[in-house]
Amino acid sequence: METVIILLVLFGLLFAGIPIAFALGGLGAMLLYFGDFSSLMAPQTLYSAMDSFVLIAVPLFLLMSNILLKAGVGKDLFGAAQAWVGHLPGGLAVATVLSCGVFAAVSGSSVATAATIGVVSIPEMIQRGYSRKFALGLLAAGGTLGILIPPSIPMIVYGVVTEESILDMFLAGIGPGILLIVLFCGFSMLYAKFDKRFQMQPKADWAERKLRTKQTLPTLVLVIIMLGGLYAGVFTPSEAGGVGFVCALLLTTVIQRRLSWSDFKEALIDSMKTTVTILLIVAGAKIFGKAITLYQLPQEFSTLIADTFQSQGSMILAICLSLLVFGLFLEALSMMLIMVPLLLPTLLVFGVDPIWFGIVFVIMIECALITPPVGLNIYVIQAVGKATMAEVSAGVWPFVLLMLLSVVAVYFFPAIALYIPFSA
Repeated sequence: METVIILLVLFGLLFAGIPIAFALGGLGAMLLYFGDFSSLMAPQTLYSAMDSFVLIAVPLFLLMSNILLKAGVGKDLFGAAQAWVGHLPGGLAVATVLSCGVFAAVSGSSVATAATIGVVSIPEMIQRGYSRKFALGLLAAGGTLGILIPPSIPMIVYGVVTEESILDMFLAGIGPGILLIVLFCGFSMLYAKFDKRFQMQPKADWAERKLRTKQTLPTLVLVIIMLGGLYAGVFTPSEAGGVGFVCALLLTTVIQRRLSWSDFKEALIDSMKTTVTILLIVAGAKIFGKAITLYQLPQEFSTLIADTFQSQGSMILAICLSLLVFGLFLEALSMMLIMVPLLLPTLLVFGVDPIWFGIVFVIMIECALITPPVGLNIYVIQAVGKATMAEVSAGVWPFVLLMLLSVVAVYFFPAIALYIPFSA
């Protein structure tokens, strides 16, 4: 009963417009205070939440992402992908997905991925006869690859909350990320087969392909450095953020000479604002998590779930359906920080691998990013594509179904997520 009351109070605070960081932290502090625990419990938890080396990766990845965004790296990626696959049925859509995948591998942000590639590809796709609804939906969904393909800021936060290896989380995201790219590309080509309004592009000659590839080569090298270094154990995720930031700065200032001083200042300010927001939410979630642990609410919730569901499959299905509903009105990171502390003990009881579940959770967060009315990527693409929310919302549903299909695939074939981290 206590669990239900606390959750109702929390959702009441959120619907009243209280920022998630203060709703979580304030409610957690009140529970600790009225529970006759030490008055130092909340500030000690707040300090320990921030005293984490892995959280250094958050501002570094954000800086790298914003620098690449300001420098217009997405234009090079899209141009190279278009030169190689643009002549195929649905070629521009396939090029868009591939561009999103590559940019995701150096950004860690869904918003940056959607905005960077969307600015270039949406006008091009619409000009070539693609349905406006399809183009907008594809970019909103393609942007979500930014939090599944490593590096990923939500994966860092998940690792901090669950105390699981962030490197394992990063490596586990590679397989499902490739799976989603294949599903999005396959759907795009199938869509083009049945929709004859779009115009086929002529096949690019080898000279153009060579030129386009040469332009994007520094970014591809950055991807190889990031993923190769992580996979080989050359550096930790936090160190990868620092390496990525330095490489992105050298790429955009020394090699490409695109990043102006004003662009750099904007990138710094944007990264600072987002970092502060994320760290406040993490701190609030840690206090809330400490409080509900002392009240033994996760254990009660775990017992309730275990009594209700007799199999692992039915429990995972119920959790995914719940996350799909919560994603309609909760921001993605908030959903993770509220639900994971409650669900983790239950998962352990059922023998669910936390790394595997983290990937499933991130995919469900991807769905939340493109489902109205709170889906953040919908608003990004709405601004980039100068569209209405109705247009973007109508275009995302096929891709939501593809994401859910990927969850089914990861459930029946766990090696899609677990093979790389366990074989590394």
